Amino acid sequence: MNNRQILQAMSGLMAGMFVAILAGTIVSNALPRIIADLGASQSSYTWVVTSELLAMTATVPLWGKLSDLFNKKLLLQLSLSLFVVGSLVAGFSQGVVTLIISRVIQGIGAGGLTALAQVVMAAVIPPRRLGKYAGIFGAVFAVGTVAGPLVGGVLVDTSWLGWRWCFFVGIPFALLGIVLLQRTLKLPTVRRKVQIDFLGAFLIVAGICALLIWTSLAGNSFDWASWQTAVLVILGVVLLVAAVFVESKAAEPIIPLDIFRNRTVALTTLASFFVGIAMFAGTVFLSQYFQVSLGKTPTVAGLMSLPMIGGLLVSSTVAGQIISATGKWKVYLVSGAVIMTAGLGMLSTIGADTHFGLLSVYMAVMGIGVGMLMQNLVLAAQNDVPAHELGAATSTLSFFRSLGGTIGTSVLGAILANRVASEMTKGLKEAGIPAGGSGGGGGGAVPDMTKLPAPMREIVEHAYGVATGDLFLIATPFAFLALIAVVFIKEKPLKTTSGMERLAEEGLGGEAVQVDAPQDATSVDALAKATSTSASTPSASATSSSVD
Repeated sequence: MNNRQILQAMSGLMAGMFVAILAGTIVSNALPRIIADLGASQSSYTWVVTSELLAMTATVPLWGKLSDLFNKKLLLQLSLSLFVVGSLVAGFSQGVVTLIISRVIQGIGAGGLTALAQVVMAAVIPPRRLGKYAGIFGAVFAVGTVAGPLVGGVLVDTSWLGWRWCFFVGIPFALLGIVLLQRTLKLPTVRRKVQIDFLGAFLIVAGICALLIWTSLAGNSFDWASWQTAVLVILGVVLLVAAVFVESKAAEPIIPLDIFRNRTVALTTLASFFVGIAMFAGTVFLSQYFQVSLGKTPTVAGLMSLPMIGGLLVSSTVAGQIISATGKWKVYLVSGAVIMTAGLGMLSTIGADTHFGLLSVYMAVMGIGVGMLMQNLVLAAQNDVPAHELGAATSTLSFFRSLGGTIGTSVLGAILANRVASEMTKGLKEAGIPAGGSGGGGGGAVPDMTKLPAPMREIVEHAYGVATGDLFLIATPFAFLALIAVVFIKEKPLKTTSGMERLAEEGLGGEAVQVDAPQDATSVDALAKATSTSASTPSASATSSSVD
């Protein structure tokens, strides 16, 4: 594919990624109104948030493996269709149970978009050229992250629209993505006999869900040291051990265990897990810090995150262009990990009286580090695995990054609650205010700052400022562990052939390839060359190629 064809194909991918990001961010400011209108509880509030994250994280490996077995374009369109169905159900929900079910459907669709977008990019773009296109996805990520909360707040506050439009607004983008993918994305379809590992898929999803439910609810719905913790942890570990055994015996495992023998995949997976912990700490808890500790409105809080998003966008774009020009990538992994660690260390010094100018510098530094590191970890792994394992390797990295983010958010959230409680107790004692009559922040609830008297407001602002700074201090060592992991990654030259070309070069082994649309002359030549290469193997008699 030439540059024009690649950009056309990416238009559908970008629409899909925008939908996935929007689904996770647009409801953040609307949830209090949604829960109130549906007459639901605080526990339901947690499940509305957690259900989508659980479904997305748990299904990413499944989508990745399916992309190695079936048509990638069809799978992308299926994931977008699931998102449309989930959005419609959510928008018309009359009860919280229906809303939670719809969020699970949305999460499954978002899991497909998260895994498949990068897999498709690797299939059509050689690693040496991949960096120059990463900045476009960085821009989509930035717009979706910033616009989501702002658009959600506007929709909720507009009387003739309301919170249901937070779910409806993404549907046109999803439908546009389906149409664009059909018209612009041209991928060969590999037809071969497959054996789907249903048992392994069930054990992986069930085991991960048990552990994610534990980390999401522990410290809120029950104590970390409780019988619920013991049951969920034991259940999750037993299911995952069984999954490893099943995967080791399966003909087509969902997560091929052999890929972890690849040093690059193992180290980039480990680094992605630590990046997830560190990155989500910044994006999740900074918004609460802006609103509670600094007293900003949700709209202003969304705008205040622009320095971090801007740093991420600029660094990912510039680093990608340089990598495509030079072919050197490890220096940007190491530099990104160093800068991210430094940014988290700077953010650990913040408090309720931190000037926004200084805070902007700290956020920009962290964003620059994450932008240089996150996408290039995927590039390093994709460059070092066989083409038939691109989907599994890519989705494994995405899965562990999401897993790290989920665990990090849950654990750090519990630490934040305990730290706020202790700081408020200390502040109330020093001010001579009875703890029982504080009027806010009790019971682990986030206080309504507009209803607190001035002395109490100062105590709460100080408590959240100190606690948020401590969270970044705790997250900093995880960024340092990511640095250690990337230091040991061996730099290898970036391949100059796309995933589909590499798949042909590896030999089709008796599989029939059907290209689903007319290709340009270059693509036809590559296909003919691959066919002639395959014809020299003993299995050539079983190999056939055709162009529609």
